[in-house]
Amino acid sequence: MTESEDPRSDRRRFLKWAGALGSAGVLAGVPGVVRAEGSYSASGGKNAPLDVVIIGGGLAGLTAARDLKRAGNKSFVVLEARDRVGGRVLNHRLGDGYFSEAGGQWMGPGQTAVADLARELGVGTFKSDYAGKSVVAAGRGTVALDFGGGTGTDETIVAELEALARQVPSAAPWNAPRAVELDRMSLADFLGGREVGKIDAMTWVVASQMSVGAAPSKVSFLYYLSMLNYAGGHQALEGMKDGAQETRFHGGSEVLALKMAEALGDKVRLRTPVTRIRHWNGGPAEVHTPHGVFRARRVIVALSPPLCQRIEFDPPLPEARQELQKRWPAHAPLCKTAMVYQTPFWRDLGFNGQVGSVDGPVAWSYDNSPPDAGRGIINAFVRVAEIPAQNEQAKTLLANLYADAIGDERLRDPLEFHLHDWGDEPYTITCISPMPPGLLTSGLMPALRQNVGRLIWSGTETAEIWHGYMDGAVRSGHAAALEALQGLREGECA
Repeated sequence: MTESEDPRSDRRRFLKWAGALGSAGVLAGVPGVVRAEGSYSASGGKNAPLDVVIIGGGLAGLTAARDLKRAGNKSFVVLEARDRVGGRVLNHRLGDGYFSEAGGQWMGPGQTAVADLARELGVGTFKSDYAGKSVVAAGRGTVALDFGGGTGTDETIVAELEALARQVPSAAPWNAPRAVELDRMSLADFLGGREVGKIDAMTWVVASQMSVGAAPSKVSFLYYLSMLNYAGGHQALEGMKDGAQETRFHGGSEVLALKMAEALGDKVRLRTPVTRIRHWNGGPAEVHTPHGVFRARRVIVALSPPLCQRIEFDPPLPEARQELQKRWPAHAPLCKTAMVYQTPFWRDLGFNGQVGSVDGPVAWSYDNSPPDAGRGIINAFVRVAEIPAQNEQAKTLLANLYADAIGDERLRDPLEFHLHDWGDEPYTITCISPMPPGLLTSGLMPALRQNVGRLIWSGTETAEIWHGYMDGAVRSGHAAALEALQGLREGECA
């Protein structure tokens, strides 16, 4: 048996995680192991099917598993293809026990599902630091502005957007009045019909790329309105003050996944990609992996739609579901970086670490320092195609950009640099889905949540509100667990 096959290797990995996070007081005194091997499969000699197999160990899948366990169900397993849990949440682990999030990281007003989860897990929160001036760069020119945690966007345009958004149900935007018309438009089409100043135009580009994963010209206007609807307004969606980027988690967002997985113990199987699902229409379903076949009465598929393309379904899925998975946007070309300094000294200069540009490599940077300010950290969403492939060269490019924008030479010499390109992860592809014009009203969207046979679709994309966010993932996990339990109790799964 090689080390990669040895179940103890995951114990060593978890203890390393615990050591990194425990110094920050995150996992202190919490025992547990996440295992990779073992089997509930038919090939392991246990012919009785499980009640539930959960595919995907991100926030959605782990939340579903946690709900099953709390309901008293012990007949389930979570299959995760990666060698870690968390899916699209991940921490950069820095020196001296500090961290910086590499994936989803924020929580804001109205995101009650993830707030409840954090509270139940004993994970504390703290506010993002946004006080001071932001720098907007275009070409060789820069301007420093204090947005006060807001977006700095024209209030007349925002008021018009919010009025339109009130007519677009976030759970089913394709049912909105004028849905086809609004879905044919892009966000850029809407903005093009208004007087938008230069700074405003740059702000819209950055906001669109951060919230939706693409430039305004690539984003369905109907989809953007549905996001404004569930957030409750533009500031609540795009802002830091009273917005979706307001609050962070002690220990980084990944700690939510680590704590859930830890409590689930050997119910979580790492390095176990699902390759095929048979008999999903009749059952028990057969879930095929390199480690054997898992038979189940219900299968929760907690994956983004394009990742479902990697699984062979026998018999084939309904045509609408197949087509939706093919057409679902599968790549938002940004990566996330962390530049680490001794302290957040830019605060003393009246800056907040935020630098945004339309024509440069940094879409948006921000102060991501820990609450004790024991390190100064500038995180950034970076356009992959505009930075060197070598980390050292990328570090130099970005450090010089920050120094020039903020005007402090100390920014050229970071202690650490970290980069994570989500497009490089074969079991992630992308963090967010840049919904293009036309897809919402294509007639395919009901298949996103329409369970078929023994299959229950989950993942943040399926949430009725806050889809695309950690909160949406948690909501979808709750919904999937409830669907599974109801199906089992109705006696449909002999």
